[in-house]
Amino acid sequence: MSPRGLALALALAGLAPLAAAAGDASAGRKVFTACANCHAVGPAARHGFGPQLNALVGRKAGTSPGYAYSPGMKAAGLVWNEATLTAFLRDPGAVVPGTKMRFWGVGMNERKVADLLAYLAASAP
Repeated sequence: MSPRGLALALALAGLAPLAAAAGDASAGRKVFTACANCHAVGPAARHGFGPQLNALVGRKAGTSPGYAYSPGMKAAGLVWNEATLTAFLRDPGAVVPGTKMRFWGVGMNERKVADLLAYLAASAP
C-alpha cells in the first residue's frame, strides 16, 4: 500500500495521529496561517469566526461544543478525515451547502492537506 493510501486508511479508521505522520507538521504550520484568521488549535484554542480545530480528524462535522454552526454543517453528516477535508478545503460550498466557511479553496493539494493534518494532530492537546 502506498504511504498516501496507508494515511487515508488510518484516517478513515480514526487513527489521526498515525495518519498525520504522513505529512510534515512544520510545513503544515505554514499552511495553517491561511486558516488562523478564523480557526485556532492547541491548548488555548477557542472558537473564533470558525470553530477551534483540536481533535478534528474523526470528529463529526458540526459537533464541536459551544460553536454556532450553520444548519447545513449540522446536517452534513460528515466525519472529518483526509478525504472529506480535502474535498471541503477545495470547495466548501459544494461539500456543505450553506456553510459559513468563507475560504474559497486556494489550491489545497494533497501534500498541503497532509501537512495541515499533521500540524493539527501535532498541535492539538
